[in-house]
Amino acid sequence: MNDTRTPTRARVGPLLRRAAEAEAEAATWRSLYVWARRRPLPLGSGDEPFGYLGVVKPILGIFIGLSVVEIPIFDVVVTHVVPWRPARWIVLGLGIWGLLWMIGLFASMTIHPHVVGDRGLRVRLSWGIDIWIPWTDVEALRKRYRSLPSSRSVQVEQEGDRRVVSISVGSQTSIDVLLRRPLTFDLPKAGSTPVNELRLYVDDPDGLLRSAQGTPVGQTVSR
Repeated sequence: MNDTRTPTRARVGPLLRRAAEAEAEAATWRSLYVWARRRPLPLGSGDEPFGYLGVVKPILGIFIGLSVVEIPIFDVVVTHVVPWRPARWIVLGLGIWGLLWMIGLFASMTIHPHVVGDRGLRVRLSWGIDIWIPWTDVEALRKRYRSLPSSRSVQVEQEGDRRVVSISVGSQTSIDVLLRRPLTFDLPKAGSTPVNELRLYVDDPDGLLRSAQGTPVGQTVSR
């Protein structure tokens, strides 16, 4: 009897990756459209947004600025060097696409901030991560800047019998969220495993801690 499981998995894997890439591409363009319309963030009563772009904004600004400069330069070079006329339009189209994609990435991080509300904390990163943590499940919030060894957005560490998930920006986190009990979050490339502590980056950790005061958090520590 032939085992068909391996070929099936081999076919499904690339299909899932392509679907994820298509979803990411579509989400980037949607974010660009929403951001360009300049509408207020959809926040509920008592919600306060907190951004996390500060640490990567200079890098994104440099890449966007370089792209703006490169597009006309490459256009001139291709026009005078490559005899095939369609090459100019292909290169020009790719340059504009790359520029808009980077602006879309900036937009997606702008319109999806962390949110402190009356009922809980919403942790987000661009369009791909959206975690809701009720205050009743939060033991403490602590301000602590950490530099991580990897540039991955989601990093999982095992500290003794505790599992810690870091959602980093620019390989950094600035707030530790200690949980009363292990919670399971659906995170890209990290699976759905119980988590004891969540770490995130926010530009204004002091402001987030002040906003969380008065909520049912057992202990709010700033240090």
